[in-house]
Amino acid sequence: MGLSEAFSSVPFALSGGFDQLAESLPAEWISEALEATGTATVRKRRLPAEQVLWLVLGMALMRNQSVQRLAALLDIALPSKTGRLVVPSALVQARQRLGAAPLEHLFARTGSFWGARSATSERWRGLGVYAMDGTTVRVPDSPENWEAFGGQVGNGTRAGSAYPTVRVLALMAVRSHVLAAMRFGSYSTGELTLARELWQDVPNESVVIVDRNFLVAADLNRFATDGSSRHWLTRAKTRTKLRTLERLAEGDELVEIELADSTRRGNPELPKRWVARAIHYRRKGFPPSVLLTSMTDPAAYPRREVVALYHERWEIELGYDEVKTHLLAREEAIRSRTPEGVRQELWAIGLAYNLVRLQMERVAAAAGVPPRRISFVNSLMLLCNAWLVWSAQPLAPGRIPAQLRELESQMSLLLLPPRRPERRYPRVVKLKMSNYDKKWVQRSGTK
Repeated sequence: MGLSEAFSSVPFALSGGFDQLAESLPAEWISEALEATGTATVRKRRLPAEQVLWLVLGMALMRNQSVQRLAALLDIALPSKTGRLVVPSALVQARQRLGAAPLEHLFARTGSFWGARSATSERWRGLGVYAMDGTTVRVPDSPENWEAFGGQVGNGTRAGSAYPTVRVLALMAVRSHVLAAMRFGSYSTGELTLARELWQDVPNESVVIVDRNFLVAADLNRFATDGSSRHWLTRAKTRTKLRTLERLAEGDELVEIELADSTRRGNPELPKRWVARAIHYRRKGFPPSVLLTSMTDPAAYPRREVVALYHERWEIELGYDEVKTHLLAREEAIRSRTPEGVRQELWAIGLAYNLVRLQMERVAAAAGVPPRRISFVNSLMLLCNAWLVWSAQPLAPGRIPAQLRELESQMSLLLLPPRRPERRYPRVVKLKMSNYDKKWVQRSGTK
């Protein structure tokens, strides 16, 4: 049995490991990213730029493998006259030549396409459903990273960050967890600052679910009026002042949101009356809540469905958990000790996560279930295991059927049971911050 015939006998999309991921990322997109950022390889090298890009993606997917081991598994280097393996220093230099710009360009190109396609296939009331939220990622403790990204400062009773920290903000297609767009900056950069760049990446005919930190009149009004049928949904802050304009139904009304004079002075384009829809509700065991939204038509967007939709916002938190706990294997920090390397690695992590998610969408379509019914943990495991198996040389032909039967037997691990809507998990702190000073913090070469 030939290898291609063997793969065709497996009914799901995870049998080919890294080859399947490569099919999702056309070579022309990679070439476009390299040419647009001026990083395409001109002279002949053992490590062409397009191959190094796949090495960086491999670093994101295989956290427990050294870079040199990944280079060997992926077979990214052109043949050498001496037949020697690529030395680690050459891989470092190749990453430096590549830089972060091609990964950023490629992520933006693929994320907008994949995210919109995914959100379109899983619409709610004719709208693609997105969520936006922020998180932080720790990076290696080097003077360069401290200077570029900074971290949390101690307050006298608690020590500050032990590692430099990057602030990340992402836009996610909620029902598939595909990342549609992403921004990141130093720890001191606020989420709202990053969000002002990210709102423009939201397509028309969509709704974005955000937490109440993003309830900013200027940003939301600009977002809703700049495009076509672009809506937002969030919770009201406790200090938000609402004046009822029209009662639509029990617990459902049109309101005018009172804006501070300073807000109007700083944003003269804001309307004198900022009108939104307020939905009052209470879930068992929780205090009363008020949702605010630009979806003011109660017939087109029924109250109960809007309430249920808001709680899909938690999907982006689950997505961040998939990245940090499983893709990054809960490591204290990512690998790169330079700011440019950090940026390169972060874009690669977002791209690698999306590639896994695309495979999960294919599995979900084959199984006839929503993408959220497919296990990210087991999908990642099967992809990486398949990659290691098919990369091993030589692979005896007699072992291929057994390997495929074993892989096929594991496919049942991918399907998750339906979620239980009656389960509730209140948000609590599991680990408190330490009251002790850090042993030492390396900044600018001092201790």
